[in-house]
Amino acid sequence: MTTVARLILGGVLIAAGALKIGKSSDSVVAVKAYQLLPESIAEMVGHVLPILEIVVGVLLVVGLLTRVAAVIAALLMFAFVFGIAWAWAHGLRIDCGCFGGGGQLETGQEPAYLLDILRDFGLVLLGAWTARFPPGRFALDGALGLAGAVEDTGDEEEIEDEQGAAHQV
Repeated sequence: MTTVARLILGGVLIAAGALKIGKSSDSVVAVKAYQLLPESIAEMVGHVLPILEIVVGVLLVVGLLTRVAAVIAALLMFAFVFGIAWAWAHGLRIDCGCFGGGGQLETGQEPAYLLDILRDFGLVLLGAWTARFPPGRFALDGALGLAGAVEDTGDEEEIEDEQGAAHQV
């Protein structure tokens, strides 16, 4: 399950970043449309976001630093959920810019805020799952010994602490 979760989440991030990477001005417009960040910070986020999405997505797909990448991905997706909910609550009529584009919607176009929030919240859950469990099959973390999984060898021994209570080690 974790392999599937990290591949889906990583694939979505790579696709989202790749669709924005050559169009940083569009990405900046999309971030500014939320009216959530000061202009200078929104501009920086618009330029950095596609690169961050691609890097985190690649780390998830190859399974390297998986738990760290999954936490970053989950936080990123949660930020997207928050931003979309903010836009909706403040009556903004914008394209989320999740997969390129973004900015104000044309006359007659309707935002798909609920679908965007549900999609991104599902991705938050995939990130949380991936962060919680070992990276799964075909992950470089496992091959490099970075998986962080504790193996049960059955070699537990009992020790006493300073108060004389016994503990398994």
